[in-house]
Amino acid sequence: NKIYSYKGREYLCSLELAMDLIGGKWKTMMIFHLKDGALRSSELMRSLHGISNKMFTQTARELERDGIISRRVYPVVPPKVEYELTDMGMSVLPIVLDMAQWGIDVSDSSV
Repeated sequence: NKIYSYKGREYLCSLELAMDLIGGKWKTMMIFHLKDGALRSSELMRSLHGISNKMFTQTARELERDGIISRRVYPVVPPKVEYELTDMGMSVLPIVLDMAQWGIDVSDSSV
């Protein structure tokens, strides 16, 4: 059995690794909403309907820790923070866009 490693964590299954990095409602949606470029934190949070402040911060930190998004803080008052996809985030974007298209395809239909 092959062991998959990423940033010091080990996985017995490649899908387990993938789901750890992008699984869950908010991670995938955050990646999706950054598809067209950087967004200010307030814009990104508004695009994620129903997310709490705590969950937004936790999700963004996990995606940043895992190298999927980057966070840029501008030294202005009031503080300006932007998030954008990294190269790794861009590499998973086609999968997320396929999932979004699948959602369109199954909407109001029986598959």
